[in-house]
Amino acid sequence: MSILVNRNTRLLVQGITGQSGAFHARGCMEYGTNVVAGVTPGKGKQSFDGKIPIFDTVSQARKRTGCNATMIFVPAPFAADAILEAADAGVELIVCITEGIPVMDMMRVKAVLKDSKSRLVGPNCPGIITPGECKIGIMPGYIHKRGNIGVISRSGTLTYETVWQLTQRGYGQSTCIGVGGDPIGGTSYLDVVKMFADDPETKGLILIGEIGGDAEEEAAAWIKTNFKKPVCAFIAGATAPPGRRMGHAGAIVAGSSGTAAAKIEAMRAAGITAAETPAMVGETMIKLLKS
Repeated sequence: MSILVNRNTRLLVQGITGQSGAFHARGCMEYGTNVVAGVTPGKGKQSFDGKIPIFDTVSQARKRTGCNATMIFVPAPFAADAILEAADAGVELIVCITEGIPVMDMMRVKAVLKDSKSRLVGPNCPGIITPGECKIGIMPGYIHKRGNIGVISRSGTLTYETVWQLTQRGYGQSTCIGVGGDPIGGTSYLDVVKMFADDPETKGLILIGEIGGDAEEEAAAWIKTNFKKPVCAFIAGATAPPGRRMGHAGAIVAGSSGTAAAKIEAMRAAGITAAETPAMVGETMIKLLKS
């Protein structure tokens, strides 16, 4: 098993004719993802690479191809509307890679999706991959290996580092998901933890967090009483100056809230093993699986 995506996922790409959308759509196709359609308003009835039909609207693409997931590479000023269009069309999984979406736009999206059957991953995220089955996003596919370790992260590059450590040691991943680094997003850390808890194929879990917000603490509190599998974590930003945003829009600390120290303390209080450096995450997880 896996979570959210597998070989049956039928992917739509919103913004497929843009430079980034085209590049990463090809990357997903080369990995083996079943890309069934693209959407670029005004370019309907054309095709992408001579084989993927392009539609003017998500609704048209949904009706014609039965797509059940979408990957969004629409520029930030229009990305919120792209998310809402996908939700209105009933697309079950929406993965928004776009960064820089205005916070007010995402507040509007959040309110609408609350009563929707669609699930949003992101924005400002690397995407999601079930190794050997489906890749939706910008992650390098070759570093992944099919296996039984789940990975949740707010950082794309730290995800790649962790995955490569596992793969080099012969340990594969069940699903890797980047939830995004913006203040307001879709699927939360806790949402994904619960999915991995219910996935019999996932035997261990890695959490990669960073300063800002309380998503990691919320997940740790639930893990303490509900999650029975070994969990390893790494929190980035231990040396970040207070009050300064570091990298992601959501990575800002106000007072004592959201600090790396507070998050690490919450992890350890929940029985989660916290790695001291990114280079130690893979080996720490492997040791937990062997113990």
